Amino acid sequence: MLTVLFFAQLREQLQCDKLELAEQPKTVSELRDILAQRSPLWKELLASGLAIAAVNQTISSDDVSLKAGDEVAFFPPVTGG
Repeated sequence: MLTVLFFAQLREQLQCDKLELAEQPKTVSELRDILAQRSPLWKELLASGLAIAAVNQTISSDDVSLKAGDEVAFFPPVTGG
């Protein structure tokens, strides 16, 4: 199981702050692909370069490997307090 969190504008635009995935993507890129299948809006907002990913609270590139129990957070490049 993978926990996915959304922050700031992403949370508002996707109307989702957290979800649990039964699927186990191998990388952040694969996770983006899985989430993009939800709708064109998800695909647009979670595109690489538009949403930063953090795996277990560390900013991560799309080629970072994921394992069961990881927490992945997505947030826009600029966020306010």
